[in-house]
Amino acid sequence: MEKSFFKATKILFLLLIALLFSAEKSNAYMVKYKEDFYKLYHVHYQQQPDDCIENIYWLEKAVKADFCNPLYAYTKIENELQWEKYRYLFQMHLNLKLIEQHLRLGRIYDKNAAYFYDAPWKDEYLRNLEKAKTCYEAGYIYWQEASLWAEKANIGKFKFLFLTGIQNWEDERERINSGSLDYKKTLDRELKRLNKVIDDLKSMETKRY
Repeated sequence: MEKSFFKATKILFLLLIALLFSAEKSNAYMVKYKEDFYKLYHVHYQQQPDDCIENIYWLEKAVKADFCNPLYAYTKIENELQWEKYRYLFQMHLNLKLIEQHLRLGRIYDKNAAYFYDAPWKDEYLRNLEKAKTCYEAGYIYWQEASLWAEKANIGKFKFLFLTGIQNWEDERERINSGSLDYKKTLDRELKRLNKVIDDLKSMETKRY
């Protein structure tokens, strides 16, 4: 009886492993285009580091992936001009989301100010602040990319062309064009503050309170 139980358990375990591998292969085959990877991006109410890192992974995959057929785009595409603008807006939007996720991840490790009673843990704080700094600095690369794609989507031939099905992307493009959305200013401000906190912590003597 005991042997047959373990045999049945072993068979069940092997079946589960086979199902997992087949599911992974199926997902890998299905998740192929930019639109597919973007669907895997999601924002939790309270994001942990792993959540941000996962989102960054999917967004990076989306940036590099091919576009799906225009028939399956996020908005109705009726001609090649619409299709061209759609591609520019999508790339812009993905890079903006990558900035947001790097800012979210950075803020998990960040510290708004250094207080005298932080001295006993200053080395730990400094390690975390370096992680935050790396996240913020990465944002400049994505901002440069987002600005470039926004500029492409804003040229003369698109002046009277608006893709209303992705109005939020159009709004982002317009805000970048007007200067009301400028992540460079945000990143500059965050890094200036963060560097001051780092300097303040480094200047502290290690004490125990």
